Amino acid sequence: MAPTRWGIVSAGKISNDFKVALDTLPDEEHQVVAVAARSLERAEQFAKTHNIPSAYGSYAELAAQEVIDVVYIGATHPQHAPVTTMMLRAGKPVLCEKPMCVNSREARQVISLAKEKNIFFMEAIWSRFFPVYEKVREILDSGELGEVKMVTASFGINFDGVPRFRDRSLAGGSLIEIGIYPIQFTTMVFGGEEPQEITATGHLIDTGVDEAASIVLKYSNNRMAVLTCSMSTTLAQEAYVYGTKASIKIPNFWCPTKVIAQDGTHEFPLPPPGKPLNYFHSTGLRFEVMEVRRCLQEGQIMFQIL
Repeated sequence: MAPTRWGIVSAGKISNDFKVALDTLPDEEHQVVAVAARSLERAEQFAKTHNIPSAYGSYAELAAQEVIDVVYIGATHPQHAPVTTMMLRAGKPVLCEKPMCVNSREARQVISLAKEKNIFFMEAIWSRFFPVYEKVREILDSGELGEVKMVTASFGINFDGVPRFRDRSLAGGSLIEIGIYPIQFTTMVFGGEEPQEITATGHLIDTGVDEAASIVLKYSNNRMAVLTCSMSTTLAQEAYVYGTKASIKIPNFWCPTKVIAQDGTHEFPLPPPGKPLNYFHSTGLRFEVMEVRRCLQEGQIMFQIL
């Protein structure tokens, strides 16, 4: 079976890690054939570093290439919707880094276009594809926790040295940057059910973005989630699922390699990177890459995760 041929949009840090993660997979299954950046110089340097055959100084040039089977978009947040729209209109399946858009209007438009064009589109919530998440779902389905009543999760890191986190024009702030992770984890545990009540509070900094947030979600049958995120301080970086019979703990739940359950610790180590990484456990991006290939082979046009 032919390899899935990838094009990468943007030559930034996350795109670097995406390519390093992809390189942990067999060449006969995945190949990066092109990269585009806002300057040809950056694209060429990225291509040289990662042995990519073609480099382009605009995203439109990459969109026009017929040799690409799917595009990974690692551009800044405000570029996600317009670049996704460009690629879908060019007939290219898309894996777009989170957040897929910066507001609900953009999200509705992008999803509507993918359906209209009958082209695959997926938001890159990488956490969902880690083997630990499969194990968590297995534990939940087994009933060994009893009735799940409570989820807690916290994700906080001091990002003072990352200017874009403070920049409102770049859709910065703790909630959109990292708060998405405890929210998506809770959504998975509760099977995609919408909360009946949402209570949220936080602090805004001088640039107008949120520095930290606390969220309480109330669900049917007296179930709750208590979630926290911060971009100014390090939090516990753990998620817990509490049931009437037992509980489980997931350290580093946004990119986990183990789950601690009643019967012991289940570990799923990651492959070592072949080049330096910018982010923690980034070779775990390989799992969403594998899922995209599966979806394309099966002709799926929309990957829906709950």
